[in-house]
Amino acid sequence: MSNAFIIGTSRTPRGRGKAGKGALSGIHPQELLAQTLNQLAKKTGVDPKNVDDVVAGIVSQAGEQGSNLARNTVLAAGWPIEVGGTSVNRFCGSGLQAINFAAMGVMSGMQGIVAAGGVESMSRVPMGSDGGGVDGLNTHLRKTYYQVPQGISADLIATREGFTRQDVDNWALRSQQRAGKALEDKREGKAIFPVVDPATGNVVLANEEYPRPTTTMEALAKLEPAFLAMGATPLDGNDTFDQVALRPYPGVGSINHVHTAGNSSGIVDGAAAVLLASDEAVKQYGLKPRARIRSFATIGSEPVIMLTAPAPASQKALKLAGMNAKDIDLWEINEAFAAVVLQTIRALEIDPERVNVNGGSIALGHPLGATGAILLGTALDELERTNKSTALITLCIGGGQGIATIIERV
Repeated sequence: MSNAFIIGTSRTPRGRGKAGKGALSGIHPQELLAQTLNQLAKKTGVDPKNVDDVVAGIVSQAGEQGSNLARNTVLAAGWPIEVGGTSVNRFCGSGLQAINFAAMGVMSGMQGIVAAGGVESMSRVPMGSDGGGVDGLNTHLRKTYYQVPQGISADLIATREGFTRQDVDNWALRSQQRAGKALEDKREGKAIFPVVDPATGNVVLANEEYPRPTTTMEALAKLEPAFLAMGATPLDGNDTFDQVALRPYPGVGSINHVHTAGNSSGIVDGAAAVLLASDEAVKQYGLKPRARIRSFATIGSEPVIMLTAPAPASQKALKLAGMNAKDIDLWEINEAFAAVVLQTIRALEIDPERVNVNGGSIALGHPLGATGAILLGTALDELERTNKSTALITLCIGGGQGIATIIERV
């Protein structure tokens, strides 16, 4: 079996995901990813004609993000028509799943070079645009698993784990401070590039737009719980979302709603891509690998609490690699909600100083389909900067799933 080498990474800055207000909101999502692919080819020196496939994660596959965005992106990028493209949806894990699927093709020997990553324009294609909700509107399924909005699941995790509002706000403040310090020290990494308006060629965004490094605990404490009113919303049979969420957890009296806009991931636009190559392709084209995919795994978990699978997914990937949690130098645990990261750290007994060292999605934003690829590139840049060896990237996923990938420098 071949190695799946990481040759290079490329990503946009993350722009605020507000229609007409965010710097990237005027750019079609195909164009965001097309520029990312072209930058990837430029950074790695790989001729697009030698790329066997493009795999792209997109969560809201509707409207401008429908119609197999990956294939249309290849055409928008001006790549040879012989290069195909396929779109992947594993909710928040989509960008990392695209990379793992690409790695499967490369490691099997069926493909030599594959570009993989993802995109999400949350300003142009808002969450829920596909109209399917969390369960495809299947009323029969709801009799077995009544899935609730993710924010309520995050608050249920915090309640069961005993995380207080101060605990989750502390993590949010840490994310903002670490992101601010990384940006101040110009540690954005090798992947980031300035996005241009395809019509004029003018730069529209060169740096991260979302972080608030001057955030204080006092400001965070003033924010209202984001999911309190939603949790009290009556459903069929007059049960509320909170009551439905508590059915599988009868020992929990009530949900303590601790998550706010300040300690949850930000809504942003962005795209990212990673170039993978086999042993044979590395030799044939004289490529210089930066790292290799050591292992990857996905797992399902209880779908009502929904967001607790990063820990078992990570354990699965570690077992496949013959490693344990203490062997990992750096962790990127997606900050969908602060409690998700805190629960994963506790479950795996991770040193927090190895986790999200340059901040995470609370500070920088979470462009759903792209985040997994962004986190992998962030981890690789930080490994190189600090001369460390291994990193594990993991994300929680809607519907009760988790995904993890371990990379190792070469």
